[in-house]
Amino acid sequence: MKAKELEERLIQFGVMIIEIVNEMPPSKAGVHLSGQLLRSGTSCALNYGEAQSGESRKDFVHKISIVLKELRETLVNLKMIYRAKLHHSEDHINAAIKENNELISIFVKSIKTAIANHKH
Repeated sequence: MKAKELEERLIQFGVMIIEIVNEMPPSKAGVHLSGQLLRSGTSCALNYGEAQSGESRKDFVHKISIVLKELRETLVNLKMIYRAKLHHSEDHINAAIKENNELISIFVKSIKTAIANHKH
């Protein structure tokens, strides 16, 4: 997958997260988890954009590792929202979880590839 395609996919994922957050209840738990979700779920695209201008291979790996960390945080948050029934659309949450898992797989592979290429 090309960098621009991946960036677009992360942007779309961020939009999906924004839509989920906008539909969450104003309960104490809803407000807390929606804030956490908004931060981690939208930072993925922002951090990936920053990684594209990494100063070195090591810097690039570090920055995409941050993207992976944020994706993992987002996944846990989505699972809590799902299990606590803090969103009215299970389908929307499940779609976000599916995309999140796919993005995690992409970034795990990207990090492994970048590290392997750095060693050669």
